[in-house]
Amino acid sequence: MKPSRLELNWRRWAMVFLLSIGFTIAYIERTNLSIALATTEFRSAFSLTDAQRGLLNSAFFWSYALLQIPAGYAADRFGVRRPYAISFLIWSLVSAATSIATSFYQLFALRLLLGASEAIVTPASMRWIALNIPEQRRGTAVAILFAGAKVGPALGADLSVRLIASSGWEGMFVILGLGSLVFLIPWLLFFTDGSASNAEGIVETRQKYSLSALFRTPMMYGVLIGTGAYNYFVYFNLTWLPAYFVERWSLSLLSMGAFTAMAFLGMAVVAILSGALADWLIRRGHDSVRIRKLFTMAGLAIASTEIVGSLTTSRDAAVFFALVSLAGLGMTTANYWALTQTLTPPAAIGRISGIQNCAANLAGAVAPAATGWLIQSTGSYDAPMRVILVVLIIGLAAFGLLVRRKFRPIPE
Repeated sequence: MKPSRLELNWRRWAMVFLLSIGFTIAYIERTNLSIALATTEFRSAFSLTDAQRGLLNSAFFWSYALLQIPAGYAADRFGVRRPYAISFLIWSLVSAATSIATSFYQLFALRLLLGASEAIVTPASMRWIALNIPEQRRGTAVAILFAGAKVGPALGADLSVRLIASSGWEGMFVILGLGSLVFLIPWLLFFTDGSASNAEGIVETRQKYSLSALFRTPMMYGVLIGTGAYNYFVYFNLTWLPAYFVERWSLSLLSMGAFTAMAFLGMAVVAILSGALADWLIRRGHDSVRIRKLFTMAGLAIASTEIVGSLTTSRDAAVFFALVSLAGLGMTTANYWALTQTLTPPAAIGRISGIQNCAANLAGAVAPAATGWLIQSTGSYDAPMRVILVVLIIGLAAFGLLVRRKFRPIPE
């Protein structure tokens, strides 16, 4: 019997939530090291300098960014279900293996392996959403998906702190790594790849878009620059916010974990609400590109208020602006990926998502390392915060000037 429309919709949203849970786990695994690096015990065990801490925080993103485009091709060629499951198994085991590292170089190698094995997550997830969720609901779907990227650091910060306190840093890596394997049970039992469900998608899958065709439009460069700016700020917070709270503002380890969790949970809530609001406005007849650009740029503008907190002498004010800036960026989270899907062809969405996420994670490679170098060179967090402000302004300009409907890629 053919499933009803209600059943199909239920299945689609169940898949979106399952993808979001996968995102949550992936971000827990990539965040736990930054919590360990904020503890004296972990730093002493490996005799780490600030520059080495920055390199360890960035190592994940080197391999992750490098493999985004191949991962996008894999998603386009083999679908989502099987490549995702294989990658999930590998990254869980690699995360657990961090517990047996004995040197800086082993830690660095394991972070490279973790980045390589997680490379499939974003291009596969975005491909599935592009081919199964209609435009008028896509902002909400993307917001739910990327809520996992915010809930992950929030849960990861709290869980990592508690597990380090109870089981040491070695136990924390083992428990989080092996425990996450439970996710594969519902994934293998329930997840399906689905297929393009609208006439536009079916037609466009027959058209050809080479990489050179995609890069002949200003829109791609605007998307890549804007994505890089957004993620420079996100990955600063993922990798250095715990240390910023502890070292710059003398918060306890437990307070640091709580405020880091609050910041990312706030971002997740704002992402879901703003994604739903943007979808509602589009369903009421507003132009989808204009609405998604408005939300995207508003989020970047609010994120820039982080500089205010860094320049104050009040710890309460600094924590407040850290929370507000990251929560406000949730407006961008919900819409900049949906904006890309609106302007680019479903036939190449895996590759385009891979290219975009490559830019995102090149920023992830640069931000932690540059922050560590600047802190070691200047002795404070002031210089890294000023760099963040400049980067966010560049991102605003890129989205405003280059990401336009008239600059959409055209098929060969």
